[in-house]
Amino acid sequence: MQIKLRYWFVSVIAIGALLIGGCTTPQATSSQASPTSPANEATAFVTTQASNPQIANLPRLEGKATVVMTVKGSPITIEVDGTDAPITAGNFVDLVQRGVYDGLVFHRVVREPQPFVVQGGDPQGKDPNFPVAELGTGSFIDSTGQPRYIPLEIKPQGAETPVYSKTLKTAGVSQPPILQHKRGAVAMARSQFPDSASAQFYFALADLQFLDGDYAVFGYVTQGMDAIDKIQQGDRIESAKVTSGADNLKKS
Repeated sequence: MQIKLRYWFVSVIAIGALLIGGCTTPQATSSQASPTSPANEATAFVTTQASNPQIANLPRLEGKATVVMTVKGSPITIEVDGTDAPITAGNFVDLVQRGVYDGLVFHRVVREPQPFVVQGGDPQGKDPNFPVAELGTGSFIDSTGQPRYIPLEIKPQGAETPVYSKTLKTAGVSQPPILQHKRGAVAMARSQFPDSASAQFYFALADLQFLDGDYAVFGYVTQGMDAIDKIQQGDRIESAKVTSGADNLKKS
């Protein structure tokens, strides 16, 4: 039986931090990497990359692409960055081209006590009878009938390649990511497992620096933040289209 993980965040205001909410399945742990100095961090970037052979089979975006998502008649323009997040961006553009996001629900909107995220992309939301309150555990199912998961992918400043399958802290990297959680950032939601992102994504409603290095940003809203600010839980994505850069998507 497939274990479904909930892709969401739980605010812990008392300590000003954020914890991941998900299933209670124990998470595999690895030893904490030793802190690195700026002089040897370039080596750390290489050694902390994932050896997962499935990475080679995932779509990649070589360069940038533009996606226009329409919600309640209003266009939202997203610049998807495959230069600094090739696998995460490639996965998103591929799902857009497949029509996965058309009709899906924004199942989680958090604006209080302060602006946080608008989250959607659970494929289970395609069913209009699926309760919105139960969304948050779905993944994209590929042609083999299995869910497609992508590795956590974060490229630190000064690095030639991203760190995979680890948060920057776990990897011992002190440099901040190139793609940061500024207002308008678009990033992948996941469970507590680093390599559990699939289709669900979120828009950052404010600068969320405390998420940097833990979650994979893959683009930014360039137009339409006013439309995002009006999204309510239960609103649907009317359509999502790749309007430029489709040729940059490479599939194995």
